[in-house]
Amino acid sequence: MTTIRNLETEQSIPLYADLDVSSTSEILRLMNQADQSVPIAVERVLDTVARGVELIVDTLSHGGRLIYIGAGTSGRLGVLDAVECLPTFNIPPDRILGIIAGGERAMFRAVEEAEDQAISAHEDLASVDLQAGDIVVGVSASGRTKYVAGGLSYAHSVGARTISISCNRDAEMSRLAEVAIEIDTGPEVLAGSTRLKAGTAEKLVLNMLSTASMIRMGKTYRNMMVDMRVTNEKLFDRAVGIVMRIGQVEQQVAEQALHEANGQVKHAVLMVRKSVGYETAAHMLVAANGVLRAALG
Repeated sequence: MTTIRNLETEQSIPLYADLDVSSTSEILRLMNQADQSVPIAVERVLDTVARGVELIVDTLSHGGRLIYIGAGTSGRLGVLDAVECLPTFNIPPDRILGIIAGGERAMFRAVEEAEDQAISAHEDLASVDLQAGDIVVGVSASGRTKYVAGGLSYAHSVGARTISISCNRDAEMSRLAEVAIEIDTGPEVLAGSTRLKAGTAEKLVLNMLSTASMIRMGKTYRNMMVDMRVTNEKLFDRAVGIVMRIGQVEQQVAEQALHEANGQVKHAVLMVRKSVGYETAAHMLVAANGVLRAALG
């Protein structure tokens, strides 16, 4: 078994040997320089990320759930991605979940020992009634976190689909996943601090998995968030702008349509573009499987 000390993300390289005596400007320059390598590393695995997206779309389209599981920084990033899908794409909160080792308190306070408990992942996934029709995405920079590996193993045992995201090549966790995404981010500026480049890479890939999946499922029109959940003034203003652009109407008309549509952007767009009422717009969307482009014809 590979020890943590041998992982690429744990290495200390000569370029950063004088980090502790460097000026603030030099520290920032080195960090910024290192960060520029992250999108290049992600680019190298885009084909694998695409396979992950296809699995997620297939799962969600058939009524399954997307469940992220991770520990520490990786776990927090998974929870963040899950939570943000609700306002961005108005997908029910029970369809995309984020589970972190140590539970909710680990979001705000480090519970580092929790990542060593594989059995806890079994219990956490069982507590949300993981089913064969769901998909579990295990996130671990090292690719060997026991909690995440335990979660992927449990997912496999119940027949759920699996994706792993790690930042080391030949990660142990990869052998437990149907799609293994290995982002080779290399050594960190601060050796072993994988909340830096590795964390950034994980965030980029999580963004891709959820956003591309939602786009494929008809949650957008062109590049606009037409399925967004309008819950505050900022989002209402954004929704008004979207209805104005797609509906080709003035602000007052867009606002009125949104009010009549209870803040549902797709419905409001159809109402102004097709000159129909809310009920008719709703029926049109059902007939088009919720895809606005298809409903507009």
